[in-house]
Parts: sequence; C-alpha cells; structure tokens
Amino acid sequence: MTFTPHGKHLVAGEWVATDVTFSSEPAHGSSHRFCVGSPDLVARACAAAETAFESYGYSSRETRAEFLNAIADEIESRGGAITQIGTQETGLPEARLEGERGRTCGQLRLFAEHIVKGDYLDLRHDTALPDRTPLPRPDLKMIQRPIGPVAVFGASNFPLAFSTAGGDTASALAAGCPVVVKGHAAHPGTGEIVAEAIHAAFQKTGMPAGTFSFIQDNGYEVGSALVQHPLIRAVGFTGSLRGGRALFDRCAARTDPIPFFGELGSINPVFCLPGAIENRAQTLGRAWAASLLMGAGQFCTNPGVAIVMKGQQTDKFIDATASALRNAEPQTMLTNGIAEAFAGGVAEFAATSGVQQLVAETCVGRQAIAALYKVSGAEWRANEALSEEVFGPLGLVIEVEDIEEMVALAKSLDGQLTCTVQMEDADMEHAARLLPVLERKAGRVLVNGFPTGVEVADSMVHGGPYPASTNFGATSVGTLSIRRFLRPVCYQNMPDALLPERF
Repeated sequence: MTFTPHGKHLVAGEWVATDVTFSSEPAHGSSHRFCVGSPDLVARACAAAETAFESYGYSSRETRAEFLNAIADEIESRGGAITQIGTQETGLPEARLEGERGRTCGQLRLFAEHIVKGDYLDLRHDTALPDRTPLPRPDLKMIQRPIGPVAVFGASNFPLAFSTAGGDTASALAAGCPVVVKGHAAHPGTGEIVAEAIHAAFQKTGMPAGTFSFIQDNGYEVGSALVQHPLIRAVGFTGSLRGGRALFDRCAARTDPIPFFGELGSINPVFCLPGAIENRAQTLGRAWAASLLMGAGQFCTNPGVAIVMKGQQTDKFIDATASALRNAEPQTMLTNGIAEAFAGGVAEFAATSGVQQLVAETCVGRQAIAALYKVSGAEWRANEALSEEVFGPLGLVIEVEDIEEMVALAKSLDGQLTCTVQMEDADMEHAARLLPVLERKAGRVLVNGFPTGVEVADSMVHGGPYPASTNFGATSVGTLSIRRFLRPVCYQNMPDALLPERF
C-alpha cells in the first residue's frame, strides 16, 4: 500500500492547511511538504480539547476502552502504508517498524483492558460514623479523576510507540484526557497517517471532535505555545535533556505551573562483576556490543557505559566488544541532525584527556559507525562531560580498581532510566552492596540482561531520578503510566447519583 501525505493538521475533527510549509528529510524516497502550525491553531485545538473534556472526561471506562481498541484496529488496517512511509522517513528496517506497530497496538489494547477492570481508580471509602465521639465522621469516598487536556510531543527515535498514538497519548486517552499532539519533524508522514487512524477511530466510536488534535511543526513555536496554553493541564515528552529541560522550565514558570512528564534519556550503566567477567568475558563483550548496535544505538535505554574491574579477563571482554563493533556495518541514523550530533560526540570523546580510543572511524553523512573508548574510574569522575549521553552506537568502558571504587562510582551517577548488574552466584556479596545504591539511581534495575527493549506491562517502570526523567515517581511505559494524568478527588457525603463512578 502506498501512502502520499497531504501535509495538513488535524484540529477539532478537521484537516487544516496553513500557508507556511516545510520539507521532510527522508532517509530514502521522496520528500513531502507539510504545513507548519501556529499559536492560533494551538489555541483552537486546546479550546476543542477543553470542550471535549466535558463529555469525554466523564465517559464510561467501557466507552474509552472501545475507543482505544478502535485506534488499534485503524492502525493495523493501515499497517503496510505505515511501514512504507516510516521506513522511508527514518531509515529503520521494515521488521523494526512492524514490531513497533505491534507494540503500539498492543499497548492500546492493554490500556483498554486495564481501565475496564477499574483498579487504577484506587477507590477508597470510609463510611460515615455519625455516633463517633467526640466528633462524628462524614462519609468519605476517594477516586482518581482525569486532569483535563494533555499536550504530547512526538519522539524522534520511536515514530510509533512514543509518538502520535504512543504511550503518552494512549495513557492520557485511557485516563479520560483529550490530547493535542505536536508531531515530530523527523517523521511527519508517519505521524500524519497515524493521526488519520485516530481520526477514523473517534468518528467510528462517536468521540467528541476535540478528543484528539495533531499539529505539525519543524521549529519551536507550536511546542512553546502548547506548554504555555492555560487549558493544557499536563505535558508528556520524550526527547533530549536540553529540549526537555527548556519545556519543563516553561511549564514551571506558568502562572499556574503544570506537571511536565519528560523522559530525557540516560547512559544506562552496566556493572560487570568479577564472576561474570571470569566466566563469560567474551560472550558478555559480544552481547554488550550487540545491544550498543541495536537500532544504531538510538534507544533511550542504550547501555552506553560498562564498569569493570581491571584484570586479564576484563581485557578479553574489552577485546571481544571492540572486535564486534569494528566488524559492524554502518547504520542509517534517524535524522541528519542526530547523525551530526553523534559525530560531534565521538569527536569530543576522542579529544578528551585520559580517554583511550579503541574503535572509531569518521562518520559519513547520515551513517553511524560504532565507537568504543576506555577510561579509568578516576578520570571519569573528574570529567563531567563523560557522563553525558551520546545518542548513538558509542560505548565507554570504565575500569576501576576494586569493588570499593565501583560502589563509589555508582554513588556518583546522576539519575538513570536503567542500571544493569552482570553477575554470577559468586558475586552475590558485591551485588548486595551495589543494589541499595542502584535502586536510588534508576527506575529499572536489571540482572544479567541488557536494558534495550522495554516491556509494556503492569510492572514496568520507564523513568527515574532527574535527569533521566523530570518526575521520579512516574513511568512513561506500562499501565501505571495512566496515573500521570489523574488526580485524587475526595467526595464527602456525596449522593451516589452524583458520583463519577459507583462505589
């Protein structure tokens, strides 16, 4: 199936064109023109979202579940066209896009099933005690209620799972919140066709037109207008630390500050304990390299750092990693800008005092070539720049002297999305020392695996202390993500007929 974008915005149920346009920059295939949004369009979308909330926010869980399932159906019905435009724009292989589409639809269906069960509402009821002394107690009922219209920013590295109908959109809609999406300029055609699927779903299920709007922009004006619009009650964002922090500050500077749920990435350190290195140094090195290379390293959970203790087996681990990376083919990056930033990060590492270059070649155009560096624990702690994420297939080995230095290094880490421990049974004592530190640093702690690949499940946490995310108590993946767009309300002596849910 062939898809040719029309380049318009979806606002309050209508496809709207604007005079100013921008061109997409596909990895291959034809470029297309897309309309650039404006603050006026943002205002129209937000007003429509507020009007829609008056009914959508009070719709039944079954009604919203039907809507979520309909979105999944409509996405699936466009599967071939989504893959076609998605691979052209991003350079990602077809299998990756198809898998991501399955994850996106599975997430929508999971959320539909979850809200019908109703457990997420956290219903609580303290019955009245009129005869209690010295004071009677009123009847108290508590429930989680949707907060209102939500702004969502599409992500560059996940054109489906973290973009137009991705986790932030799905969780907000599941909670009962209308959504205004700012599409990402890295894949505008992919965003448009998914917006068409959502449009068809709300037409099919009779949802208010303002339940979902989609506005394109290749600059900052739409995003700035969205986070500052007084009708927006929360923001969901996946992207860079610099861009996310700028939006976070704008949310905080509002007359009425709103929550900014930003997932900003991390270096996702892997702590390789002596037993693991002793028993599987080469296997572990090759596995780390494979994880670094996955998706050209363009995952927020890319394990960019390995912490090891010096030794002969550690040298084998490093050699195995270097060999695997050296033999890897160049990979197409998502955008020209991301490729340029990666090349800049590689050059900065190479020029840093105390850093040993193990694998590195000059990147050409949009092609990423894997890089590997080594540094001592003391040099790493002395140079803050080495702890910053380089978005792409770059690995850094940090050599420490002993477990004491490894624990000290763990304590010096900033907030992370993930921390991983590679261990054997003989490493249990060392692992027990690390775990209390790592669980304060990350939202997900793994043993004997790699963090690339985030399961969509009830138990998943994709978040962590700043700067991994801007709200350490939240997750952007899994059913708990719905709670971000709810707030508790207590009803005192409220007649059942007036309650939004039956207790």
